[in-house]
Amino acid sequence: MKLANFKDVKLEDVSVEGAKNTKIRWLISKEENAPNFAMRMFEVEKGGNTPFHKHAWEHEVFVVEGDGLFVTEWGKRPFKAGDFIFVDPQEMHQFQNAGDSILRFLCVIPHEKKTVKTMNPFATGKANNC
Repeated sequence: MKLANFKDVKLEDVSVEGAKNTKIRWLISKEENAPNFAMRMFEVEKGGNTPFHKHAWEHEVFVVEGDGLFVTEWGKRPFKAGDFIFVDPQEMHQFQNAGDSILRFLCVIPHEKKTVKTMNPFATGKANNC
């Protein structure tokens, strides 16, 4: 069991190509003996963004603070604190800070990053636009 405050976890630069003014805190990881998932908190400064990328695993995201744009190959969708986002495996994606203050979001990923052969039927981004 672990109980802590996010402010007590080391804040590290995201040094991946394409990231701008973005930092990460690894809140829960294998180091805490979490068997299946890692929970990270991203902090994106005003004007910053994560890289535009894709990978074989999903993300579950909860927006804690701020306003942003969720960018996919289908366009940009605004989000705000309290919103949640499911990022499908193999979906090109990026988080941009579109506000005047810090953007903070939680992102959960699996430790085992298996290759997924099929995509979620909602991956086109069209399901939420009904």
